[in-house]
Amino acid sequence: MKHFLRMLFQVCLYFYCKFLWRCLKFVMRKLTGRCELQRICYSTKPGASRTMKIETSLRDSKSKLLQTSVSVHPDAIEKTIEDIMELKKINPDINPQLGISLQACLLQIVGYRNLIADVEKLRREPYDSDNPQHEEMLLKLWKFLKPNTPLESRISKQWCEIGFQGDDPKTDFRGMGLLGLYNLQYFAERDAAAAQQVLSDSLHPKCRDITKEETSKFSKAEWEKKRMDKAIGYSFAIVGINITDLAYNLLVSGALKTHFYNIAPEAPTLSHFQQTFCYLMHEFHKFWIEEDPTDIMEFNRVREKFRKRIIKQLRNPDMALCPHFAASEGLINM
Repeated sequence: MKHFLRMLFQVCLYFYCKFLWRCLKFVMRKLTGRCELQRICYSTKPGASRTMKIETSLRDSKSKLLQTSVSVHPDAIEKTIEDIMELKKINPDINPQLGISLQACLLQIVGYRNLIADVEKLRREPYDSDNPQHEEMLLKLWKFLKPNTPLESRISKQWCEIGFQGDDPKTDFRGMGLLGLYNLQYFAERDAAAAQQVLSDSLHPKCRDITKEETSKFSKAEWEKKRMDKAIGYSFAIVGINITDLAYNLLVSGALKTHFYNIAPEAPTLSHFQQTFCYLMHEFHKFWIEEDPTDIMEFNRVREKFRKRIIKQLRNPDMALCPHFAASEGLINM
């Protein structure tokens, strides 16, 4: 009974707030002479703050035209804006900036939805060792990460040197499909020096300080062994696939909207997603070292803590995860 009453209260509160919000919008329009879309575009700076407000306004509108505008084809955006201006009785000659601002926002909103579809398509495509393109990408990954070490054969224990679990990497791509390989290759190719450094760090143990009390208990050989006990080592490729999973879930949940709406002046693309993956690999590697885990068994704990930190950062509407990739300088005051 208590559960039913709580649900009833929440439903009543929802409809009350919705009615109250519509009344407030009506009053604001009468007082300012501007619709909600105009007020947002004229009072909010370009980027995530503006685009997310526009997206919410369109999605929550009672107008079918406005509701569906967030999912139109990119080629139909210009016509959709004209229809919105006509519906809202806004003269484009008197309010030229509104159309420009709405176009910028809709490009980002529609682009984000299309990016999810593109990423999902790659995630669902399994690695196929009979596909020459897939095999070529995998072999390129080795060359980018180990340029001075030839791969002796396609099926080889050497794959463990770059962090795969066995002698054939194809089995490790099951969770993320081709998306994992695309991201790893992008990182290894576009940020080669950093990728090779992260790989090197992941393979080498980290010396730890030994207290005086510990020193007195061990022989020299035992002391040297103890110094190397605590390692930062992890499987580079497997962690890359895991970070791909993190990036994918941030994208699908909408958490990355803040980031993409701030760095992409138009539609975010697969390249933006892969650049974000590179950033996450950099940051996770630094975070792993800072956390100083006792062994690889702590990976899930460290990963979850890292995920929470990234999500907290993305709650800031001005956040751009990778400013060195940012295109936000190109955003004009639309």
